[in-house]
Amino acid sequence: MRTLPASSRHDNRLTISIALGLALAVGQAHAQTPAAGGASTWTGFASITPIYQWDADLDRGGSFGTAGAIVRLGAMGRAGASTYAGVTLNYDHFDYRFSNPLAFGGAAPWNTVQRIGFSVPLTRSFGDGWAATFVPSFDWVGERGAKGSDTFTWGAIVSGTKTWADGSRLGVGFGAFDRFEQTTVFPYLVVDWPLSARVKLTNPAVAGPTGPAGLELRYRSDGGWDLGVGGAYRSTRFRLSETGRVANGIGEERGLPLFVRASRDFAPGASFNLYAGAIVAGSLRLEDSRGNRLVGEDFGVAPFVGATLGLRF
Repeated sequence: MRTLPASSRHDNRLTISIALGLALAVGQAHAQTPAAGGASTWTGFASITPIYQWDADLDRGGSFGTAGAIVRLGAMGRAGASTYAGVTLNYDHFDYRFSNPLAFGGAAPWNTVQRIGFSVPLTRSFGDGWAATFVPSFDWVGERGAKGSDTFTWGAIVSGTKTWADGSRLGVGFGAFDRFEQTTVFPYLVVDWPLSARVKLTNPAVAGPTGPAGLELRYRSDGGWDLGVGGAYRSTRFRLSETGRVANGIGEERGLPLFVRASRDFAPGASFNLYAGAIVAGSLRLEDSRGNRLVGEDFGVAPFVGATLGLRF
């Protein structure tokens, strides 16, 4: 694998987050697909996750915070004796608020950011618990007012996983993504490993506020509650408005969310998840339209809360 320049490594971690989300979505849908001969071979799913991030201090003065929501909708089903296919529709909406950000000239570098996209997971099962997955994805990610054709990003992942009789799963693969003036190729790991009857180590939930690029230790209680604690890497990269301070530029927020979670199924096919945590080692980045860095600014600890309502039908 080629060595990436320092300016590309942050985008590499972004694509790892996206690839892990797609791989885990495929694994979860495949695990819950009914066996051949059942009443239905297709499973639909939907989730909405509102998130609020309190204001965090910027190193050179001022502060910023966000509020928004993540929406997922899709289906996965049998497309042959050992083949599964599906589609996932994605919509993210985040409103940024800035107060006198001195590093950015005292004015907000961006405002409302949206993501609209879809992925098409394909997985093929083999004997003895082995499976291979291919997931192309296509997204439009930009600040409100950005030129639509300039917000387009795309890529794909290929992975192989092994599932044991007790439900343990490990997987490896690689992804290739083109995202705003940079192309990256990288390996990744998928983990879903029971440590005892009640405890397992896994990647965080795909639809949650942290993203899946990390690890979570989960505990299943007698009362039906599922509790978790973990950390992840999160990065949001997007095209800027045509009429903003840096026309057609690129913005990015990144950091390490540390979190606790409490989840419970409250009806067949329905679950509710509560999150609380804080983003540490966070930073903002502003680039020109060619991906050249203009401003980089670190921010302090940023507390957040979120909740996910998930449905499977």
